Formats: sequence, C-alpha cells, structure tokens
Amino acid sequence: MIAKITTGGDFAGAVDYILDPKKAAELLMGEGVRLKNTNSITKSFVAQTELNSRVSKPVGHISLDFSVQDKAKLNNEFLLKIADDYLNKMGIINTQFIIARHYDKEHPHIHIVFNRVNNLGKTISNKNDRYRSEKICKELTRKNDLYFAKGKENVNVHRLKEPDKTKYEIYNCLKELVPKCKDMDELEAKLNKEGITVIYKCRGNTNVVQGISFTKNDLKFNGSKIDRQFSYSKIKFRLDENKRQEYFAVIDNPSLDQAFYQLIKEGLLQAEKDEERQRRRESYQRIKPVKKKNRGYRM
Repeated sequence: MIAKITTGGDFAGAVDYILDPKKAAELLMGEGVRLKNTNSITKSFVAQTELNSRVSKPVGHISLDFSVQDKAKLNNEFLLKIADDYLNKMGIINTQFIIARHYDKEHPHIHIVFNRVNNLGKTISNKNDRYRSEKICKELTRKNDLYFAKGKENVNVHRLKEPDKTKYEIYNCLKELVPKCKDMDELEAKLNKEGITVIYKCRGNTNVVQGISFTKNDLKFNGSKIDRQFSYSKIKFRLDENKRQEYFAVIDNPSLDQAFYQLIKEGLLQAEKDEERQRRRESYQRIKPVKKKNRGYRM
C-alpha cells in the first residue's frame, strides 16, 4: 500500500478526475456533500471553503494504491475500512470528502478528495504529510496483512512523475553499476554516460569527502536519499570490496599474469592519487595564529 498526496485550488478538476467515467470510476462514499452529480459535489466543497478564505489550496487529493497481489481480498468494504483508518491517522477528520474506486489499472486503487477547510472553518495541516503518510501506509499494510513489495526494483519507473521518476532512474543505474566498478573514478565515468553527474561534499576547506549527491535532468538527490546503501561511505566500502575481490581472484590464478601486473599498476596509480589528495589537504589546512595572553598592566 502506498499513498500519493497533492493539494490544489480547483475542486471542480479534482472531482471530475476521480469520478471520470473513462476510468470506470465508482463512487464508494461521500460525507458532507450533496451527491446528486459532480456539479453539486463541487459546489458543496466550495461553499465550505468560505469559512476560511485564507487557505489558498483547500483541495486535498489522495490516491491509495495497492499491490495486484491483494486484488482478491480488496472488496469495496475492505477498501473503505482502510481509507477510514488512513484518514483518521493522518488527522483528516471532521471535514467533507468523497471516495471513489478506479478500475482502469490492473492494481486496485482508490481516490479521496477532501476539504482542507474543516467543518469548523479550521485548516487541516499538511505539514510533513508525506513522511507521516509513508509511516502510516507501512503500519496499515502490516495491520491488514497486505503485500509488501520486495524493494525499489519492483517500481514501474515509466509510470512515476517527477521528481520520483528521475530518482528511481538514478537508483537503477547505481544498483547496476556499483557492483561492477573498482573506484569512484570508474563509477563516475559510467554514470556520466547515463547523464548522471556526481557531486562531492567536502569537509570545510579540505578535500576530505563527507557526502555525495547525484544530478540528472536538473534534479539533485543526496545519495542516502536515493537509498541508504548509496551514501558516500557505503559506496566507497563496496567499491573497495570489489577491488579486493578482483585482487584475490587474480593472485589465486597464476595464469593471469597480465591481469596481475595491471592490478599492480592500478595500485601505484591509486597511491599517487592518495598522495596528491594528502598534499591538497595539507595546503588547505588553516594555520591558526598564536594568541598572545593579555597580561595586563603592572602597577
């Protein structure tokens, strides 16, 4: 189970979308609105926004998506129960909403449109809503014995919107390339061919790398935000491990003399690079002036 949350200012567009006959939409429930037709639903939402004109984006839109693995058990009654739990845990209560199910995709999913101006004219906060939503989705997935996807590899990248689409493209490239590279230079070169730029974060005015980020399509992501395994320290550890494994594979096979000499050559080059980095670090070190103690005046 995953949720996507957006806010906006156009109730008419949101209502028309989730009740679109082209999506084989089925209205499951509505509260606080007239359900005669899409126009009456929209007018009901808009009327309540007049209780608090300061809310510039009163439209809340949530889609709850479920795995196709759970299709058999997810009847409308079960979906409404999950939606009710989700809304309560998110603090979306005492307000107007409608819930509709779509049948245009293979996986089960429902859409919720709600009014961020509640029945008392107060604003329903959207602070940290994505973080809270992710946590609640995991909780409800466990509670209702729903299917847990086995990692990011099962995500359909082509159906994602930005910035998630680019984020997963970078994830897939790193997942493929990190196990094949022996150092950061090699990894960086291969990522560049995929249109991905590597940016290092260094400590102060030194060359000591503290973090790493990746950019593509003018979007920038910290390595650990793409996935925890792609922080700088973890990538560096994996690359060093790759190099050690290749080294032992070569020395265990006497017939690979040429490869052995190549490893020695690469080791010498790496040593030169390390020495150059050390020289740069030393040149950047700040020389702190010696502070003279103020002894005062003798009387």
